[in-house]
Amino acid sequence: MTEKGGTSARLDRAVAGGSRSAPERFADLIELAIDRIGRLAAWLGFALVLLVAYDVLGRYVFGGASVATQELEWHMLPPIALIGMSYTMRHQEHVRVDVFYEKFPPRLRIVIDLFSALLTAAIAILIIKLSLNYVWESYRIGESSPDPGGLPYRFILKAFIPIGFTLLFLQALAQCIKSALALGGSKRDGA
Repeated sequence: MTEKGGTSARLDRAVAGGSRSAPERFADLIELAIDRIGRLAAWLGFALVLLVAYDVLGRYVFGGASVATQELEWHMLPPIALIGMSYTMRHQEHVRVDVFYEKFPPRLRIVIDLFSALLTAAIAILIIKLSLNYVWESYRIGESSPDPGGLPYRFILKAFIPIGFTLLFLQALAQCIKSALALGGSKRDGA
């Protein structure tokens, strides 16, 4: 589901507008940002593979591995998942019951997309609100690993909860805009 042209071409299209409305351009900018941030999650996945390989070599070839390396492995998983979920939604790769969805008429699919995006946005806002105090408390007490040699600054890891759900909210907003515009267009077209 990639668009033709590089990132700069997509940015030019999103900003330039032409016959595109301001909400469409705004949604395009959100999706461009989600694409760029999603690529970061992919690179983090690659870095995790390298880190695990390093840890395995350290453990079985050189006779030991540090606690910090092992903790870093599981510290990398939440950012990958939490950043990646908005990228997954953007590219329509999330779990959906396609057996039914694909058989629905286009207008009903747009309504379902709009409803699911609104529900996703509402849930994202709730999780952001609930997680902020959790992150703040971790920062306030200077939470770190309880294991000797473990990683400090546990609040950084926890901060990916509101960051990831903010990205998910933004992608849901972009999906709402696009679905609402598509729904409005289908009403005008008489569909």
